[in-house]
Amino acid sequence: MAGTLDGKVALVTGASSGIGAAAAIALAGAGATVAVSARRADRLEELVGQIEAAGGAALALPGDMMVEAEAIKAVEDCVAQLGRIDILINSAGVMQAGGIESADMELFRRVFDINLFATLVTCKAAAAHMLVQGGGDIINVSSMAGRKGGPMTSAYSGSKHALNAMTDGMRQELGDRNIRVTILMPGATETEVAGGIVDPQWREMIATHVSKDGAVKASEMADTMVFILSMPRNVNISEIHVRPTIDTTA
Repeated sequence: MAGTLDGKVALVTGASSGIGAAAAIALAGAGATVAVSARRADRLEELVGQIEAAGGAALALPGDMMVEAEAIKAVEDCVAQLGRIDILINSAGVMQAGGIESADMELFRRVFDINLFATLVTCKAAAAHMLVQGGGDIINVSSMAGRKGGPMTSAYSGSKHALNAMTDGMRQELGDRNIRVTILMPGATETEVAGGIVDPQWREMIATHVSKDGAVKASEMADTMVFILSMPRNVNISEIHVRPTIDTTA
């Protein structure tokens, strides 16, 4: 789909690995100029170098999306340095085990702060510019966990259910002003998501889940984003599930 996003400026959060990094590469390959943000500045510089080596244009904007001022700054720096923001990809997120009987309120708050409120902050900041520009696209990376629940998933699944509801509300608020909003719900996808999980058993289980045979690759999730963004402006793919073919439960 090279060239389908020529002239567009995109900001991708959570871009130091996984779906975020793959999204930045795919969007740049389709012609967009891409600003990438995450906490790990060294990873961002490597990503920018990879994009530029392939003939694309990219800008590193290190920041912690859980810190409201830094999340806003990422959006404002993107606009200040690249002139506009046409596309916002919210890929920053975290997974933790979280049950009810021994609920750790600090852990629950951290999961919701990153998965829900950090996304809210960047969406609010970006939408203000998109409304002035006359349009834009927002893709919030949720999860199939946002459509179901299960033992020890209350923190993560709850945050993604809330993200889905908030995102669809945004779609309805902004659609008549040419801002398309999409919920992207990955199933099992090869990423580093398990690495930050505190509970060792849950970490091992998720690591196995995302690396099993047939798991979707992060690059394939990124290709899905380019597809969404390449649709005619009158078409808003409001919600899309992407699952491994061979495991219908993932």
